[in-house]
Amino acid sequence: MLQVSNLSVARGGKILLHDVSFSVEPGQALVLRGANGIGKTSLLRCIAGLQTPTSGKILVPETVAYAAHANGLKGQLSVFENLKFWADIYGGPRPDVALNSYSLENFAYQPAANLSAGQQRRLGLARMLVTGCRLWVLDEPTVSLDVQNVALFYKVLKAHLQGGGAAVLATHIDFQLSAESLDLTSYIASLNMSSSAFEEALE
Repeated sequence: MLQVSNLSVARGGKILLHDVSFSVEPGQALVLRGANGIGKTSLLRCIAGLQTPTSGKILVPETVAYAAHANGLKGQLSVFENLKFWADIYGGPRPDVALNSYSLENFAYQPAANLSAGQQRRLGLARMLVTGCRLWVLDEPTVSLDVQNVALFYKVLKAHLQGGGAAVLATHIDFQLSAESLDLTSYIASLNMSSSAFEEALE
């Protein structure tokens, strides 16, 4: 599903992570760990195709669905229209299942801008379902969610994995599903590159 080989990623011209390698198979979730600023978001953006790594390879056989810190919503559109917009782009399933999965059916025709922060986050996550993509890339997916809605997220993610999907996510909370964990601390560039190579990479 996903193969990352000898990857180096940067932000603002600074190399953050160096020589990162891992793979994710169908039915598997991989949780990225590490301190704030270590490069988790930059790595996820590279996997999602939104950022170019400085070196290494990413092999993804199909389209990736990405949920970032921002929810990717159009505030003037209704909840249903937002989901239909993304379903039409990806050619994915209709929004009905996504609405029900995140208990948004009662808000289907409200403008997204009128939703609470937690409701907007649920809508942002519901977008993943309507893409039809098997690989989900998620950056702090439970931000703004209360305990009840965190449970909804895990229920949806578990069903995705059981259906042969896969996920790579960054989170600081205790992960409630069976998953591999990768601590990115050991891949910090300044610790893994020789001083001359690190200085050369910064030029």
